[in-house]
Amino acid sequence: MSIRVTVWNEFRHEKKNETVKAIYPDGMHKTIAAALGKAGDLTVRTATLDEPEHGLTQDVVNATDVLVWWGHMAHAEVQDAIVDRVQQAVLEGMGLIVLHSGHYSKIFRRMMGTTCGLCWREAAEREVLWLTKPGHPIVDGIDEPCIILPQTEMYGEPFDIPEAEETIFISSFAGGEVFRSGCTWQRGAGKVFYFRPGHETYPIYHNPTIQKVITNACRWAAKRYTRNLDCPMRAMGWFEKK
Repeated sequence: MSIRVTVWNEFRHEKKNETVKAIYPDGMHKTIAAALGKAGDLTVRTATLDEPEHGLTQDVVNATDVLVWWGHMAHAEVQDAIVDRVQQAVLEGMGLIVLHSGHYSKIFRRMMGTTCGLCWREAAEREVLWLTKPGHPIVDGIDEPCIILPQTEMYGEPFDIPEAEETIFISSFAGGEVFRSGCTWQRGAGKVFYFRPGHETYPIYHNPTIQKVITNACRWAAKRYTRNLDCPMRAMGWFEKK
């Protein structure tokens, strides 16, 4: 059965910044969606901030097994009602994959319950993503001990998130900083994965290995069932011996 993926992007940098537009002329969401679409078991759609209800209508959310989220300059413009809708869907079983600067998104901070703040430096420097859990489904088919990105933006510790249930990647940077770049959590019936790479001015989402990680993450996080969050009242005596 096909996994239904929705790739969400605020789609602002690509319209305002010529450097970003040259790298992602149709938007980062289209590049990510095209990569995911090559996997035979994923059915992919896209949604963006300026669409009605940010493209995340109740019908779209109901038909999504995994939501991939990229945001940066317009976090505050995301309507709280849509955040409520997405949060409810995750608690009921939908997977959520948050990319790069989505760490400051309303939905990620809502799911984490913390500021999700971090240290950063925008410089074209090398990042090495060390695999800390070889054999995990998210790194399936990645045989090297690390992923090397020649140019990227630095994110550094401390990263104000709850302790991850699994840390899949730890990054090191040219300046000596380290960062938990791939972390997982369970929230209700839903799985959450944060994956750090993806600054808009570098062609990171064209990297085949990064695409493979996101594809694997969609398979790992996909909704397996829908959990009913309503808790019906039970009659007195339910625990009495018969």
